[in-house]
Amino acid sequence: MSMATVGIIGTGMFVPSNVLTNADVQQYVDTTDEWIRTRTGILERRIAAPDEATSDLAVVAAQRAMEQAGVGAADIDCIIVATMTPDMMCPSTACLVQARIGAHRAAAFDLSAACSGFVYALAMASQCIATGMYRHVLVIGAEVLSRVTDYTDRNTCILFGDGAGAVVLGPTDAGRGFRAFSLGADGHGAPLLRGGCVGGSRYPSEQHLPEGMTRCIWQNGKEVFKFAVRTLEQQTIAVLAKAGLTIADLDMLVPHQANVRIIDAAVEKLRLDPQKVFVNIASYGNMSAATIPIALAEAQSLGRLRAGHTVVLVGFGGGLTWGAAALVW
Repeated sequence: MSMATVGIIGTGMFVPSNVLTNADVQQYVDTTDEWIRTRTGILERRIAAPDEATSDLAVVAAQRAMEQAGVGAADIDCIIVATMTPDMMCPSTACLVQARIGAHRAAAFDLSAACSGFVYALAMASQCIATGMYRHVLVIGAEVLSRVTDYTDRNTCILFGDGAGAVVLGPTDAGRGFRAFSLGADGHGAPLLRGGCVGGSRYPSEQHLPEGMTRCIWQNGKEVFKFAVRTLEQQTIAVLAKAGLTIADLDMLVPHQANVRIIDAAVEKLRLDPQKVFVNIASYGNMSAATIPIALAEAQSLGRLRAGHTVVLVGFGGGLTWGAAALVW
């Protein structure tokens, strides 16, 4: 069976209007703008309003991606929402989005792989199109991390923000689109990074949490940092190799925006020109599954992505999980 070539035919993004600056964070914890900037590269992040949920952000990003792709709701065959902060456990956030955008014939489900979730979802969606199961799949990365952030913990509250990015996948011309994926996980690293523990079968309510465990995001920063640098470097090389390419062929690297020091360290190891790396963490912070699609949408709007560019997307995060995609724009 011949496989169709699949690529991104539209991008969109949406972030809340409320801005939380480093100066604002100083009101919560003992920190300074300089301390945050030098350790993370973050200047500000967006925070959802009390009446804004993950699906609300996702809907706007989805509509913008569909408009750019030139497809209507009736053209969408499937919706995948990558998120670790769904509106609720059931129904899926994807089903809520489906109803709001009017894509009534689309299948819909959520995918949970933390900060790697968007790349995981791209891999699933691209295979559905390549095999002929679907023609257009809407992939969304959306998070409202502010709801699971402890604003008394200066090691985590400085990092996270809210937002949503979306892409429409569809058939593309030969020589364009996705060339390779590399996905992986190491469940032994699960204790190093966790969040939103309350509400599952293990800890159905806060009273079930063991002493010392919080309902909010927690991480072993030192170990996660080492994992992230190693993974960003290794997975960039690995997915390029799967595509029959090398670092010399790379026009743009779009990494998960977790910490600018992680990105800088990996880029140095890769000996990659920093001008070939898209970084927007200063404006948004870490938005988990939303960082890569938002970065893609911004890179495209700024003219940093052009037809024929070889692009690598790399996500890494809780699970521990990782995912990389190589494509020709």
